[in-house]
Amino acid sequence: MRLITHNMLKSNIKGVVSGYPLQIESDKVEVEECPFDVEATNAMLSRINFSALKAAANALNITSISDLEELPDQDCRDETLLRTLHHILFEVHVIEGYLICPETGRKFPIHDGIPNMLLHEDEV
Repeated sequence: MRLITHNMLKSNIKGVVSGYPLQIESDKVEVEECPFDVEATNAMLSRINFSALKAAANALNITSISDLEELPDQDCRDETLLRTLHHILFEVHVIEGYLICPETGRKFPIHDGIPNMLLHEDEV
C-alpha cells in the first residue's frame, strides 16, 4: 500500500464519527522506485491531507518532511521538495501490517501491500 492510498482511506465502521486518518502499524515496508513526474506530484498536492501524510511518514520513521509546516502550492517549483514528496507518496510501500481506526482501535490488515477494509457484519 502506497502512502498516497493511505492518505485517502478511512474507517467506515457504523457509529464512527471520524475514522480518519488511520494509524499505520507496519511489519514490512519496501521502497520501490518509480519514475519521477513533476506534473503528477504537483497535481496531487491539492488532494493530500498533509497532517495525515506527516503522521504516516513518522509512523514509518521517514523524517524527511518532519520540519515542513505545510504542503507547497500546487504549482511548486522546488524540485528537491517535490522529489521528497514523490518518494513518500509513490515509492514507499507498506507490504505487511495494519491500518488502525483512530476511534475504535479496529485493526484492518495489510497483506501483500493490499489493505483489507472489509467490515464485519456487526460493523455495517
